[in-house]
Amino acid sequence: MKRSKRQGLTALFLVFALLTVTAAGLHTAYAATYRQGSSGQAVTTIQDKLKRWGYYSGTVDGVYGSATAAAVKKFQRTNGLTADGVCGNATLKALGMEQQASSGGGSQTGSGDVALLAKVISAEARGEPYSGQVAVGAVILNRVAHPSFPNTIAGVVYEPGAFTCMVDGQIDQPVADSAYQAARDALNGSDPTGGAIYYFNPSTATSSWIWSRPLITVIGKHRFCS
Repeated sequence: MKRSKRQGLTALFLVFALLTVTAAGLHTAYAATYRQGSSGQAVTTIQDKLKRWGYYSGTVDGVYGSATAAAVKKFQRTNGLTADGVCGNATLKALGMEQQASSGGGSQTGSGDVALLAKVISAEARGEPYSGQVAVGAVILNRVAHPSFPNTIAGVVYEPGAFTCMVDGQIDQPVADSAYQAARDALNGSDPTGGAIYYFNPSTATSSWIWSRPLITVIGKHRFCS
């Protein structure tokens, strides 16, 4: 009888532990979604990013009100996301907030980052020499490390107006096989640009400001600048 009681208590404890872990997992998943009525530091970060990028003109107060929801919808429409005004995983990633979007809280580079980097490399440097493809990936990573830019690959890529391919639809074209290898090489530290954070094609550039950036090197058709 005593053994039966012990076994029953052990089984009850295991069920309780399982329910606790499941509940914690559900709480984490819920905490990674922000919508009208939410508040806190993550909402402050969302508002700050949207305001710096020109989507939000309200007060950065950490309260997810109707103005914040409207700004989120505008950001979502611009970046090809479902415009529901809710900051779920996809929107948080586009905002460069993977840590809030991840239940594990990690910030290591994953396969999604490689794929996104490869898409931009292929779209922006299609037809360029291989070193020029790596160079485009390096510029993105240099921006991630630079204090003037978002601190994640997704944040840099989805920053409004940062890359032509995000505007003209080239980002959705098939990805060249070489772009995946170029992305991996850039992530492994290869930087043919020598630390550039900008690049442009002088044949198509119309901005006088980009021409004012100090030149570091020329690779293929692109000028890479600091």
